[in-house]
Amino acid sequence: MKLLSEELKRHLHFGTVIPAHPLALNADRTLNEFKQRQLSRYYMSSGAGGIAVGVHSTQFEIRDPEVNLFETVLRLASEEVAKASLDRPFIKVAGICGPTAQAVKEAEIALKYGYDIGLLSMGGLQNWSEEQILERVRAVAAVMPVFGFYLQPSVGGRIFSYDFWLQFAEIENIEAIKCASFNRYQTLDVMRAVSHSSRRDKIAMYTGNDDNIVADLLTIYRFEVEGKTFEKQFIGGLLGHWAVWTQKAVALLEEIKEHRANPTAQKAHELLIKGIEVTDVNAALFDPSHAFHGCIPGIHEVLRRQGLLEGRWCLNPKEELSDGQMEEIDRVYKAYPHLNDDAFVSEFLKNDK
Repeated sequence: MKLLSEELKRHLHFGTVIPAHPLALNADRTLNEFKQRQLSRYYMSSGAGGIAVGVHSTQFEIRDPEVNLFETVLRLASEEVAKASLDRPFIKVAGICGPTAQAVKEAEIALKYGYDIGLLSMGGLQNWSEEQILERVRAVAAVMPVFGFYLQPSVGGRIFSYDFWLQFAEIENIEAIKCASFNRYQTLDVMRAVSHSSRRDKIAMYTGNDDNIVADLLTIYRFEVEGKTFEKQFIGGLLGHWAVWTQKAVALLEEIKEHRANPTAQKAHELLIKGIEVTDVNAALFDPSHAFHGCIPGIHEVLRRQGLLEGRWCLNPKEELSDGQMEEIDRVYKAYPHLNDDAFVSEFLKNDK
């Protein structure tokens, strides 16, 4: 069983920006290795504290036998991190999915390429009982550290009970949970369950709620636990939204941390306003008005405009921007120029050869 190093545990609990790594393709939908590697370098240059590879934003089709890119994307990102020789902690997160045997195999592949923790998707297991899913989690946690993942139903996840998360939190080698339920009630279930578990201080909570990023990072959850007041909060984010404009996402998290250390009503007010701006941008990118159909092409379109991708192609030719989505991206680009990192990317591309 691989364990997370003490340095990376501290890093996770300090809170950091972890972008969900996209897949760079050529027009014929083959891998563009240069751009794939360049994206990894961009995230490191942006100040991100890790990357998540082989996740939803990397496209689940990479696992299809005819595509067969799962190992490749894990290897490329790992090689770029090694080459960078960073003088700061940087966590490599591997996406893991599928039934138990597949999930365990993917965890073993992730370890082969030096990944630190596995983001374990609960998607595609609609007919499984909660106990069967917990057994699957235990099997993966016996191989490598686990980053739990509450995935919203509209993109293949399912709703879990409070008791499920209470048992989930008790599993040894679970180091963090990404909550991407996109629902305040379900988010509260996870926070309350973790807070009432015996491992409440050992699990780092990360927002995956791309529709509520800033508010999640500002909110303190307070519960009475064993006769005492206990507080828990999201301390960082593992987000598809943070795959774009990443340098500004890093600055935003720093701004939030500064506010946490020295809170003022005025700063909270300003951050909540910015939070709504971020959510408006996310609506354009993630396409909730069409059941998130255009969420990956939306991310790709911004990266294409910046020069980080050559096109917004996805492995599935039917995965394209929805009607009106391009205009929405145009709108938010114009409305919130302070949120993009185009100037940073331009300098990065000049120097990255």
